[in-house]
Amino acid sequence: MRYVIIGNSAAAVGAIEAIRRYDLDNPITVLSNELHHVYSRPLISYLLGGLVDVSRMDYRPRDFYDKLNVQTMLGVEVARVEPEHKRLVLQGGGTLGYDRLLIATGGKPFMPPLPGSGLEGTFTFTTWDDATRIAHYIETRQVKSAVVLGAGLIGLKTTEALLPRGIRVTMVELSDRVLSATFDRTASKLAEGLLRREGVEVRLNNTVEEILGHNGHVDHVALRDGERVDADMVVFAIGVRANTSLIPSDSGIRIERGICVDEFMRTTAPDVYAAGDCTETYDFLAGVTRPIAIWPNAYRQGYVAGHGMAGVEMRYDAHLVMNSIEVCGVPTISVGLTDPNEGEGGYEIMERYDRTAPTYKKLVLRDQRLVGIIFVGDIDRAGIYTGLIRDQVDVSSFQSHLLSGNFGLISLPKDYRKHLVVGTSVEV
Repeated sequence: MRYVIIGNSAAAVGAIEAIRRYDLDNPITVLSNELHHVYSRPLISYLLGGLVDVSRMDYRPRDFYDKLNVQTMLGVEVARVEPEHKRLVLQGGGTLGYDRLLIATGGKPFMPPLPGSGLEGTFTFTTWDDATRIAHYIETRQVKSAVVLGAGLIGLKTTEALLPRGIRVTMVELSDRVLSATFDRTASKLAEGLLRREGVEVRLNNTVEEILGHNGHVDHVALRDGERVDADMVVFAIGVRANTSLIPSDSGIRIERGICVDEFMRTTAPDVYAAGDCTETYDFLAGVTRPIAIWPNAYRQGYVAGHGMAGVEMRYDAHLVMNSIEVCGVPTISVGLTDPNEGEGGYEIMERYDRTAPTYKKLVLRDQRLVGIIFVGDIDRAGIYTGLIRDQVDVSSFQSHLLSGNFGLISLPKDYRKHLVVGTSVEV
């Protein structure tokens, strides 16, 4: 049995650890176009900002591959997958056969074809190598100002990485608010205020029309509304798309917005699995399949795929969208459906907003069940609320206590508490 994994991040790690639960001997080969040992991608903003050093980047110990008998082919790019021949064609020549394959290629940053995007000083920011290139450019060019195109999660993390370096940041966002895919208007306004407090300029309902340079390097940008913004560098942080470029249209692998998989993470091609940001899975709250780029989900999907590759069926739990980030040092968390229209579709909204703190809590309910939360500033007990969403618990008997300051495990029905508590720990 030859196990082959394309990709070297959370989904790959999950698959390797699952396979080795049942098969200690057959070879596992991991291919990645990056040269790094498996690392924690969420930490790249902290690395660029100087808040962690390279010793903190490893996602697994340095002997991880050796202990689990994994062969790595790092710095190797796959040109295409050929399921009909059960092989990979490698960039630059050569092939590699497999018996069972996992595609865990993640997402590719979207970079629009703007005039001037080829100038020195334009970057994306999703990998360790991106962070290294940006840091080198900042140091060699003595960068003082930057434009971040996009005010979503990637734009926020990019901005927070640049601020500790003393760089003046202007965020440009096409939407009418920051973090529009994650927050509602109240939380977005709070986040915008926190950014402005740190000196960030925010341009909403706007976009970059052209990047202009001087001597081949970024000098400033022209916005759609006619404003010109000085910038020594530009970072594209619009978002990512599922990386499916190595899958030919005649491969037999179905692709929509991402690689389509079933509950066992199997694709439509025999013995080919997929996991992580390159896939789309079922979001049970929204009732649709879609790609969601979330690190813990990627590991879990890889873990499920690894079981299947080793011949042990395991189902992937229903998809749940969740983001937990800090905005300028303020903790936030959002889970599930966060911004439906109250009254439409049976949604009920409960809110508590303390402008002096500031803290904000919002609960979204449907049919007496919690389907979404947004917490800004105070995220205590977020795990309990997330468990209520995941388990779709009827909250009607304690709904009036959901936003009280002393809400906790004791507020929950006794029968539900039983499966949450194991000894002195809480499983949420």
